[in-house]
Amino acid sequence: MTQSLSGNIHSEQFLQHQLQEVITLLEKQELEKSLVHRDISTTDLIETVLHKQQQTRLQEKFAQLHPADIAAILESLPLDQRHIAWDAIKTAHEGQVLLEVSDAVRQTLISGMEAEKLASVASQLNTDEIADIAADIPKRAMLKILRSLNSQERNELNAILAYPDNQIGALMDFGMITIRNDLNLKAVLAYIRKLGKLPSHTDKLFVVNQHDVVQGVLPLQRLLTHRPALQVADVMVTDFVSFQVDQDTAEAARAFERYDLISAPVVDSDGKLRGRLCIDSILDFVREKSDDDLLIQAGVGEQEDLFSSVWKSARNRWGWLLINIVTAFASTRIIGLFEDVILQLVALASLMPIIAAMGGNTGNQTSMLIIRSLALGQITSTNVWRMIKKELTLAVINGVFIGCIIGLFSLLLYRDVALSGVMAGAMFINLIVAVVVGLVIPLARHKFGYDPAVGTSVILTAITDSMGFFIFLALASVFLIK
Repeated sequence: MTQSLSGNIHSEQFLQHQLQEVITLLEKQELEKSLVHRDISTTDLIETVLHKQQQTRLQEKFAQLHPADIAAILESLPLDQRHIAWDAIKTAHEGQVLLEVSDAVRQTLISGMEAEKLASVASQLNTDEIADIAADIPKRAMLKILRSLNSQERNELNAILAYPDNQIGALMDFGMITIRNDLNLKAVLAYIRKLGKLPSHTDKLFVVNQHDVVQGVLPLQRLLTHRPALQVADVMVTDFVSFQVDQDTAEAARAFERYDLISAPVVDSDGKLRGRLCIDSILDFVREKSDDDLLIQAGVGEQEDLFSSVWKSARNRWGWLLINIVTAFASTRIIGLFEDVILQLVALASLMPIIAAMGGNTGNQTSMLIIRSLALGQITSTNVWRMIKKELTLAVINGVFIGCIIGLFSLLLYRDVALSGVMAGAMFINLIVAVVVGLVIPLARHKFGYDPAVGTSVILTAITDSMGFFIFLALASVFLIK
């Protein structure tokens, strides 16, 4: 990263400016290419020279940018321009860019790379970084990468790949410094100076015995502020946070937030040091989980590229759209059952959407709260019933309050006391139904081991709409139609 970026690295305006400059260069390249093709007298040599000049301009632009900024730019480009820009990125940066882009975009970049080229790019990465992109690398290229690693690196890579994505072992890295507790601080400082540099995100050293069992951690602050003659055993921290390799990553994310961690040791069931977990991996996990949950709740697949093909995007979204079709027909059938009621009192047609909409909003409020609480580990078997009781009590209060308001507005609009009473009653019942559904769906999915966020919003809206229509029209047929 160049010095000129230091003040702009976090600026969205800066990133948008860089994106626009890249798009301008790509458009100029396309224009020059079209002009060359129109001129039949142009030689292949001139066309080659112009192409190299155009690629050089893009290379110079990308050379000034951080890999994360390059990744953001690539994600914002259509497929044809993305591949042109990707070809202009220097090999020294390609590996880091692949780490930064989304999974969907990474697949589009890797799909056009030869196995030899991909193996060359992967050789720039650490084993934990290779593990991050391993799922997207073709088998032939992965074999070449494995052959290029030494035995220690292969063991490290296999160790990470042995764990599923939701376990800490899949996110650990091996860039850590271990020491013994019988050393003095002077010797530790001399050792670090001999190394020449510290692994990124090093805020502490891990103290292990001869069997690699973690005995404590030595924060760099203590190393630098205590007398050099003191032994590690005298200043190390024995009350430290560590994680099991098979522990859920979501638990680690909460621990990092709770204890303001930068790094922590990862151990096996015997307490032996297997690796470390760092804040950058946790931040990536939280961001990806948040992005995926937002897409899933809307019924969009996790891995959809903004500029993927129309056919691929369509297939990605058909699942929940088909479910919506079924639920929509169910709602219309409910309305069809009460056609005679609606024909006798046309005002019902204009009031029905209010009941359904309020039920959907109320249910979504409840479900989002439950999904968030489940993600944070705040709901347990000991407090779940108290939480359910609280939400149902709140539903009754809101039902009475909102029902009275809706009933009053209906009275002002239609001057019909019976209609206003039906509106208030339907609103009260549907809000309670919405809260029950908003509780049941995420809690049930969580209990049976499924992601509570998947499809909750879609299913909840369908149920509250159908029930809202049914409750309102059923009450109207009983109390309004003679």
